[in-house]
Amino acid sequence: MCAESRPLIVVVAAEAELLKIIAAQLSTAGFTSQCFQRGDLAERFLQHNVASLLLLDLTQAEPSDRDLYPVLILQGINTPTLFLTGNSLAGERFKKINRDAADFVTKPINYADLLTRIHTILRQAKAKADPPIISKLVPEPFILMESQISPSRREIIFPNGTTHKIGRKEIGILTYLNTHRGVVITRKELLQAVWGMHADLQSRSLDQYIVKIRTSYAQQGLPLDCFKTVHGVGYLFEPPHSS
Repeated sequence: MCAESRPLIVVVAAEAELLKIIAAQLSTAGFTSQCFQRGDLAERFLQHNVASLLLLDLTQAEPSDRDLYPVLILQGINTPTLFLTGNSLAGERFKKINRDAADFVTKPINYADLLTRIHTILRQAKAKADPPIISKLVPEPFILMESQISPSRREIIFPNGTTHKIGRKEIGILTYLNTHRGVVITRKELLQAVWGMHADLQSRSLDQYIVKIRTSYAQQGLPLDCFKTVHGVGYLFEPPHSS
């Protein structure tokens, strides 16, 4: 699995050794993990980051950790969740917590089974995930920096008549820039607009596509100096009024 597309799994469990083992298993299987021993810390992280899956140990000693899942749901953070249960009480807690809760794995953990469940949940989440925001716009052709962008034909027509073919992601980025001129766009906002609501925020794919766009314009003598990186935040597209 390519490092830039490694899904992010948030793991919450009170036992430090268990977190260490799970993190190692996830890393070997091609996942990135963020581990927490306290539910409130995980909650804070998920308020600012999009994870592919939450792995939550229901045998936690702290009530706040057991309540993490419904708290996230109330906040509109619908991260696909896989529960770890270690006893009948935890199992009953799982049944009551939410009818739509993804699934559970019992302890002691069979890691082959755990990874199988994770892959299944991620496939299901991807199948029903919200489509990228851009796909809902169905944009008409538009002018950007003296060139014509044709989303339906997936091409840029430069002032000298040169036609340059581009992919869906480049179209999505250019469309979003065109409709958000003069405002700071966060990386998260742009990623979710083009890749979808469950985009991997740690992925470097966005940077690579932006480099491709910049290169395409630079080769035609149109450097995108007005497309600026706002360090630590995202991007700002401020083209001249004539564009």
